[in-house]
Amino acid sequence: MKKASIICTLALAAATVAMAQQEKTATPAPKPAPTAATPADADPVIISASGMAIHKSEFEGAVKTLPPEYQQFANGPGRKQFAEDYLRMKLLAAQGAKDGLLNDPDVVRQLELMRANLLATAELKRIEKNVVISDADVKAYYDANKKDYEKVHARHILIAPKGSAAAPPAKEGTKELTDAEAKAKAEEIRTKLVAGGDFALLAKSESSDTGSGEQGGDLGSFGRGQMVPEFDQAAFAAKPGEITPVVKTQFGYHVIKVESHDFTPLEQVKPAIEKTLRQKKMQETLEAMKTSANATYDEAYFTVPKPQSSAIANDSEPNPKPAPKPVTPPPAKKKP
Repeated sequence: MKKASIICTLALAAATVAMAQQEKTATPAPKPAPTAATPADADPVIISASGMAIHKSEFEGAVKTLPPEYQQFANGPGRKQFAEDYLRMKLLAAQGAKDGLLNDPDVVRQLELMRANLLATAELKRIEKNVVISDADVKAYYDANKKDYEKVHARHILIAPKGSAAAPPAKEGTKELTDAEAKAKAEEIRTKLVAGGDFALLAKSESSDTGSGEQGGDLGSFGRGQMVPEFDQAAFAAKPGEITPVVKTQFGYHVIKVESHDFTPLEQVKPAIEKTLRQKKMQETLEAMKTSANATYDEAYFTVPKPQSSAIANDSEPNPKPAPKPVTPPPAKKKP
């Protein structure tokens, strides 16, 4: 059914409703006594067309089947547009049924597939709803993976050699450092710090990381994996108050001072742990379901054939001639 036909059908339905309304106005009926609201009043017909009545509950149920990002649109500024699309679908479906398409083999197969998919989705939701994650489960997971929730509060001084992405522009009258010179300077700074030097002052005056340098080298707290591997490993291995050996990364040479080690509180990560455990239990349920089904597969059918070589040997030409190279045109002559 073409869109123009749908529009005409809707216009005809609207005209019929309007004519019926005019007849009611011309011959007014006696007003009935007020009655209590009936169940039908709570679910009014919100779309009528060609003898088809779409109730509010049906329409809102259809909206709920949309992905979350589209539901807001269909419940707001796009409500009328979705209503038109939904009606078009209903009209096409009704016409398809009249034309006997419900018995079409392709339609039957697709309906069975859709039915199976809906049932599978509903069963998956039922399984998820019945999964119980106790506080003890969450605590046990947290304790077993506590290192994943460890955080380090650290400071650093970076000495970046020439060519490093972190190297600041050379100041007037100074030269950029070679890799060896940058390493030597970092070692010198570390020696001063171990001897009692002020980390914050040296970070402000010497660090190539000017952002943290202005904060006395303070990087705040960070978790595992948030820094480049070499930096991460050194920081988490150091004890509070310790200054690490000079660490080389892609940015240059770092002197790191660890201020403290702590852990993200359990309550902050509890929702994430619950989600992880729920997914794990659901996966275990699905794996058990698959195992108990004792499924067998036709290996001959499911074996991926080996790709055939695109080069076809030619017995008559065992050593095929190489393709001719493209001819490069001579350079254009310069005008005098």
